[in-house]
Parts: sequence; structure tokens; C-alpha cells
Amino acid sequence: MIICYCLFAVPMDEVLDAEIVEENLFSLISKYPSFLWVKIESLVLKNKKLMILMSTILVTSIIVSSTIWSAAGPGGFSKSDYEWWETPVNERYNMELNMTGWRSQLPVEGLYSWTGPTEYYVEVDLPISEQDVGYPGPALMHVSLWMPDVPNGTKVPVIATVHPYYDFGGEGVLGDDSNPNTIPDAGVGLWVLEEFVPHGYALAQISTFGTGKSTHCQDVKGLGEQIGIQEAVHWLGEQEWSNGNVGLMGKSYAGTTNWEAAQNPSEHLKTIVPISGSIGVQQMFYRNGSSEARAMLYDVLYEGATTDATSDDMRFCTDDAIGPLSPFTTWLGAGLGGDEWNDYWDERYHLQDVIDNYNGSVYIVWGLQDWNVDPYHAFPTHQLLKDAGINVRTISGQWGHNYPDQPSVHEGLESGYGAEAFPSVTRMDWAVELFPWFEYYLKDIGEEPESYVQVQRNDGNWHIEETWPAEDTVNIQYAIADWDGGMSGTVNSQQSMTITSQPLTEDTHISGLPTLHIDARTNTCNGGQLFVTMFDGTSGLRLGHATMDVRYRDGGYDAKPTSPMTSYRMLMEFNPMDVIIPEGHTIQLVVTETGEDYLPSPCATLGMTIFAGYQVLTLPTLDRPNDHKNWFNVPAWWEE
Repeated sequence: MIICYCLFAVPMDEVLDAEIVEENLFSLISKYPSFLWVKIESLVLKNKKLMILMSTILVTSIIVSSTIWSAAGPGGFSKSDYEWWETPVNERYNMELNMTGWRSQLPVEGLYSWTGPTEYYVEVDLPISEQDVGYPGPALMHVSLWMPDVPNGTKVPVIATVHPYYDFGGEGVLGDDSNPNTIPDAGVGLWVLEEFVPHGYALAQISTFGTGKSTHCQDVKGLGEQIGIQEAVHWLGEQEWSNGNVGLMGKSYAGTTNWEAAQNPSEHLKTIVPISGSIGVQQMFYRNGSSEARAMLYDVLYEGATTDATSDDMRFCTDDAIGPLSPFTTWLGAGLGGDEWNDYWDERYHLQDVIDNYNGSVYIVWGLQDWNVDPYHAFPTHQLLKDAGINVRTISGQWGHNYPDQPSVHEGLESGYGAEAFPSVTRMDWAVELFPWFEYYLKDIGEEPESYVQVQRNDGNWHIEETWPAEDTVNIQYAIADWDGGMSGTVNSQQSMTITSQPLTEDTHISGLPTLHIDARTNTCNGGQLFVTMFDGTSGLRLGHATMDVRYRDGGYDAKPTSPMTSYRMLMEFNPMDVIIPEGHTIQLVVTETGEDYLPSPCATLGMTIFAGYQVLTLPTLDRPNDHKNWFNVPAWWEE
């Protein structure tokens, strides 16, 4: 791109309205997309007493058509001239970016300021099954909207965020500890307002049912909530100022609402960007049947935390009578079918409906050190979506329950939980990454973005793959019964086992989901649980973990009966890992009855016995030189 600036004086009587200039500019851009010559003869402030010196801007943009694999993935890319937003991933470290702020910023400021917020209520027609009991009135979703001040008649797309965390605390009764959705939230809302709205996007903030100013009962991630979100999205796409395209983005619960919207999606929903948003409630709180402590009464706690002490708190969802019991029955009675006594979990499993019904795109964001919503929600989800024909991209670094940028947060990572990847864990080019995604799916500008995975190893190095695990992954199996301490032992609430390999003969890059298939026996109790943590046995660095209740020994969410004093083969799978173990170091497995965040099993005291039977650890590995084309550097914000 060649840019020439020419200065000249403007007479006082030559006044040109800025809006007219913008309209003409956009007309020319649309007419001449590959060769643009814009000459703005004069522009003067409406205060005619002031003579100003302005610029004639001659912009000549020559775009050379070429086929670019924009992320320098397998096969590389053809280097060419391109717009800033088309900069390949492996070249962004050379971009001139302002990386001194709290979030990633776009290198070019948008043309627009914004107006708003304006407030709206969307009335939702719910089925009989989702009607509430209590205070009467319609089911209303409350929407706050910020608009770019585009020329009259210009239609714009919407980036929306939806969650229950607006304006709770009891209106002074319990303390005003949150802002309403009329104030841009510090996560997605403010960032979108500052970076994307100036480029011609509207911002919408929406409260889920029973929170903020939205009415009805709070149906935590249930069918009623799903329908409300879907109707709000449809309403945004139907407005006269809308171009009909809506995207959703949000973290945690605000990421889960993305999946909810895509379960039975409006035709206007074109893309979702779930950031650490669970694909299902049971999937969030249980891993192979092992229960997290917070699973107990989670929905009651959500309702208590987001209550606003208004009349809508008198409205009662029928699922409120079922929800509090479901975690207990799953933890205690799964072997007797306790997890299948009702459809509570099935109603709150989002991913399969998305795969079956959604025709838009998905951009997944996940931290490999996320202990709030574990990264197995992202992998193998990425591949499941891709196999279903949904265009999907994923970025996954060594951060926790957070965004890819925000260096002030990432610098607090602990050793074994992402600290080793700092400072390159922070992606201050993330806004540049998202911009062409939104431009294509919400404005129909540019080429369809490529599907790939950007993933970071625990030593800070980034690589890009068409899928993950990568196609050239080699699975290495170890018979851990031959390792030190791997013969037999009992694991219960008082005892653990430590199993250590021989020193590795070469650097080992584990990239994927390792598995541990192990024979174990219940004792006199009808059940048991294993929690396995993998360490670098030489440095002591934590690498990852796996957990499993023996009732879920085949993996997944289908329980099987168990009997006392019976042996079972447990097909354990670790959380996604991308780590390096140096040559000469050992692999160490520490087997306990339970671990971080998880409840002991009902049989914790007696535990389970591991014996010298089938004990196989399988590691998905990559063997690549340092100059392999898939490695790339990220912008060095720490040098600013």
C-alpha cells in the first residue's frame, strides 16, 4: 500500500460536511475495491472563524491477488501485498501494534464514534414446559444497544454478549455489586465498543431471564434460557438498521450462551466466539464421572449470586425442583441409574444440537490451564465441528480462565499452570486475528477464513495445525508396570502411588490428549475413583491431569454398574496437553483418590487397588525441528 499526503490551505467559505465526505468515500471504496484513488479537496470546521490546514489524502492501494494460506500452515503461504487485517499469523510479530494497553488493539482506528445505549425489551413466547410459577407477567429479554454513527441508511451488523451478571446485588438490599447492562462490561462489552464499533459494528448487551431487567424465572442454561437467547438474537437481526448478521462473543457463562444460541439458531446468527464457555452443564462439572465440588447446588448458587431482590425472584422455574438434586444423584447413585432419573443433564447439553442444527461459524478460545471450564470442552470439540462441516478456528494458549490478551492477568500464572509460557502466552494481536473473522461473517468482506488451530506449548512456543492433535502425531506407548513403583498398590483417601519412568532418550513433545488404560479393583465398597497427575519427574513441573470414577470406566457420561472386589479396566484420558519433556528427564505419575477441585468418591476411604495387569500410558507426540514451518513467533509486547 502506497500513501501520499499533500497539504494545502482551506478558504473559510468552503465548508464540506464530514458525513458527506464519508458517504462519498464509502461509495468509492465499494466501486473500486482493488484500486482506490480518493481526493478530498477541502474540509473545514463548521466554525467559520477558524481557518485550518487540512490534508488532501491520496490513497493508492494495489492489491495483488494470490492464494494465501493466511496462517502459514502446512504448505506455507505465498508472500504478497495484503491489507493489514490479512497479515498471516507468522508475520504479525512484525506489525506496528500498540501493545501498551490492557487489551489487544487494532492498528487502524475506525471512522465512527457511537451513540447509546438505548434500551429495548424483547417479548419471548415460551412453550408450556417453560412457563414459570409465581409473579405474573410476560417473559422479557432486556437489551442495551450501542450504535456506530454511520451515515443515514447504512445497515450494520451486531456483536452481542449475553450473561446473567448484569445488575445483581439486590438494589441496595444485598449491596449493589454489579453494573447494569447499560454500562459496557469490562470483558467483552467495553473491548468491542472501543475496537470494533468504530469500524461499523453495533454492540448489544443482553441479560438472561431472571437477571438484570429481564423478567421470567432464571432457568440456568435450560431450555427456557436457550429460547430467550435465541429470540433476542433473532430480534437483533430483524431490526431496520441491521444488515441481518449477528455474532456472539463472551467468556465463561457468557461463552456458554453462545452455544445455547446456536442450538436452535436464528437464521441471523452467523458466528459465535465462545471463550471458555461450557458445551454442557454435566460436561462442566463432571469428568469421566468424577464430580467437582462446585457441582453441588450450582444452579441454586447461581440464582443466589445473581438475585436482584425484585418481584421476579418470586417466579419459580419447574427445573428448580429438579436441579439441586441432580448433582447428588449423579455423585452418589450413578451406578444405580441416578444420573438418568430425569432429563436435566440432556436439556443442558448444548454441543450436539449445535452440530445438528447450526450452519454458522465458530471461533473457539480456550486456556490449556483453565480449571474453571476444562479445555476438554475445546478438544475434541474443534474436530467434531469441523467434521460436521462447520468452519471452526481455535486459539489455545497456556492461560487459565481468561482471554488471550490481558498481560496483567497472565503475569500472575503459577509454575506448572502456565507461568513457563509467559510472556509469549499473551496474544496482543488477538484483535487483528478476530477482525477479518467478523468482517467476513458479519459484513461479507474478504475471503472465508481458514480453519486451523493455534496452540501453545508450555515453554511458550506457538505452532499452528490444520487440526489438533496434528496429522503427523506419533503415539508412543509405555508399559508403566515396568516403571519404578508401577507394580501394585492401594489408592485411597490416605494412600497414593508414585510411578516413575526411566530417563527419556530424547526430547519428548506431548501434543494432544494422553491416555492411561489401567486395571484396578474395587475393594469392599461398590465403586471408587482415581486421580492421576503427570509431572516432569526431574524438574518436578506439573504437566497435566486425568480423573475417573470407575462407574464411568469407558469414558464419557454413561455410568455402568460396579460390584465390590471386582476388577475393571479404566480407560482414562488426560486433559489436553502441549508440553515438552527434555532428554534425560523422567515422566512421573502420581495416583491419588482425588485431586484439585474434585470431591472424594463415596468409596474414598477404602479406595481402589491397582495391580500388575494392564497398565499402558499412551502419549501423542510431535517430532519437529526448530525451523519447522508450523512454528511461529507472536508480537513481543514485553519489549514495548
